Amino acid sequence: MSSVGDELVEVVDKAGAVQRVVTRAEMRRDNLMHRNVAVFLQRTDGRLVVHQRADWKDVYPSYWDVAFGGVPSVGESDEEAAIRELAEEAGVTVSPEVLLDLGVRTQANAEVCWCGRFFAVQTDAEVRPADGEVQQIDAIPLAQVSAWAVATLVCPDIAPLLGELQV
Repeated sequence: MSSVGDELVEVVDKAGAVQRVVTRAEMRRDNLMHRNVAVFLQRTDGRLVVHQRADWKDVYPSYWDVAFGGVPSVGESDEEAAIRELAEEAGVTVSPEVLLDLGVRTQANAEVCWCGRFFAVQTDAEVRPADGEVQQIDAIPLAQVSAWAVATLVCPDIAPLLGELQV
């Protein structure tokens, strides 16, 4: 059985164009820019579903995150990856037509370097984390997310984008 570090990852340039394929371990070790997807899960009452990452995650263990997502498989479309990640991490199944495309963002710091497509989904479906990547779930009124993030250990790669959620 292969480990998570053996998974293949697409390394991209700042425009998101695939340059080569490496192992996840190499991508993390060298902090290479890679593809990423993120899905903001919003309730119909305006609350944003947030979650605490598992303590075994290779990046930002036990930090809180405002989006579900991760690294797409090689050749997987952003939409396919977003739907898969939402199902794996939140136990929420959606169809492609409910994904609201929020565009592409890039982020780079000492821990991560990615170019990713962001999506939003509005649903009141029950959140049932299925794959062990999530420790806790909460729902924060969208207008309070930025203040919540100041008082919470939030993934630093997503924190700079919180202002864009205040719509």
